[in-house]
Amino acid sequence: MNRLKGKVALVTGGSRGIGREISLRLAREGAMVAVHYGSKQDAARDVVETIIANGGEAFPIGANLGSVAGVIQLVQLLDEELKDRTSDIHYDILVNNAGIGIPESFEETTEIAYDEIFAVNVKAPFFLVQQSLSRLRDEGRIINISSGVTRVAYPSIMAYSLTKGAINTFTLHLAKLLGSRGITVNAVLPGMVRTDMNADFLDSPEAQKLPADMVALGRMGEPSDIADVVAFLASRDGRFVTAQLLDATGGSHL
Repeated sequence: MNRLKGKVALVTGGSRGIGREISLRLAREGAMVAVHYGSKQDAARDVVETIIANGGEAFPIGANLGSVAGVIQLVQLLDEELKDRTSDIHYDILVNNAGIGIPESFEETTEIAYDEIFAVNVKAPFFLVQQSLSRLRDEGRIINISSGVTRVAYPSIMAYSLTKGAINTFTLHLAKLLGSRGITVNAVLPGMVRTDMNADFLDSPEAQKLPADMVALGRMGEPSDIADVVAFLASRDGRFVTAQLLDATGGSHL
C-alpha cells in the first residue's frame, strides 16, 4: 500500500530499535522519511540505504536532543534538506520516538541523570513541536512514543516512567490545541519490545518467563508491532483518532 504517498515524515531516534522499524514502515507506505539520529550516524545511514534500496525516499539528519539548541539545529537542518528535495519546508508527520533511560534506581538517581532524561524525553518533544507548528501541514499527524509503564508501578525506573507520564499529558493538550487544524495527536504505549538496546535482558532466563506471566498475548513485542500502530495513526485511516493513548503492550498487566 501507499497510504502515505506524497507525505513527508520526521522520525526522531529513527536509526535503531522501534524508531528504525517506524522509519522503514512509513517509507514502505510511500512517505519520504527524515531519519533522525543522535550519535549513531552509521545506523541512520543503514536505515536510509535500506529504504532507498527498496524504492523509497529517505535521508539522515543528526542532532543532539539534549538541549533546546539541539532541537533548533534539527529543525534548521530539516528545513535545508526539505528545501533541496521538495522546495518546501513543510512536512506532514512527526514521530517523537527518541528517548533514553537511566540505569540508576530511585535511591541512586542523581540530579544530573534526572535532568538529562527529562531533557531528551520531555523537553525535546515539547520544543520540537513548538518549532514545528508553522511547518506541520494542516491535517498532519503527531505521534508520541510513550510507554506502558505509565499505568503500572515500576519503582526501579521511576524517572523514566515520569517522563512518559508527561508525554501522555502533552499528547492530550496538543490534541486540543491543534484539533482546529485537523492535526491529530496520539501516543503509542509499548510494553516489553525486543530491541538491540535491551537484548541482553530480554534474552535472560528471568525475562523469558515474563510474557507468559504478564502479557495476555503471551509474547514480547517486536518493533514491527509498534510500527504498524504508528502507520495506522499516520495514515488517513487514523484521521478521526486523536487525544488517544494507544496501549500496544499485548495486554500487559491485565
